Amino acid sequence: MSRVGRVERTTKETSVTVQIDLDGTGAVEVSTGVGFFDHMLDQLGRHGLFDLSVKTEGDLHIDSHHTIEDTALALGAAFRQALGDKRGITRFADASVPLDESLARVTVDLSGRPYLVHSEPAGMAPMIGSYDTTMTRHILESFVAQAQVALHVDVPYGRNAHHIVECQFKALARALRYASEIDPRQTGVPSTKGAL
Repeated sequence: MSRVGRVERTTKETSVTVQIDLDGTGAVEVSTGVGFFDHMLDQLGRHGLFDLSVKTEGDLHIDSHHTIEDTALALGAAFRQALGDKRGITRFADASVPLDESLARVTVDLSGRPYLVHSEPAGMAPMIGSYDTTMTRHILESFVAQAQVALHVDVPYGRNAHHIVECQFKALARALRYASEIDPRQTGVPSTKGAL
């Protein structure tokens, strides 16, 4: 069974192509023009063991917002496509990942219903290179909207902005990996409704 999703999204602001293989080995090839965002997508693929290819060309002469947002939307859509009918998946998962002084806790339900709860320490540095740190929540909102998953992300403490954001992506990768894995005991769709 091939669990691959591929999405192409083109607007007047961006051109995005995303491909994800949920049963990969963590091979990643990413280019968005936003260095730190590329680094986070690399974390997502490698720690999720997803083969991930992302190519985005955006209006970076304005700022990175459209580039990041549209990439996250396409990633969510590709992830949802790759899940197919969700037959046999584990569905629920959580992961806690530390990065030095920071800790991220992520819980996910591949429910078919988009919902995000997100908290991180206040007073974080506003920029990491050309990456606006307020975009982390927006990336998750955009991903959730298209992937149609319920996602809870909590960073109870941390000081360094790079660490605070990176541990969120690493924990997200692990939680998505565990939730999307095939459970050999699950013969159908893991829902009393019979569909997700």
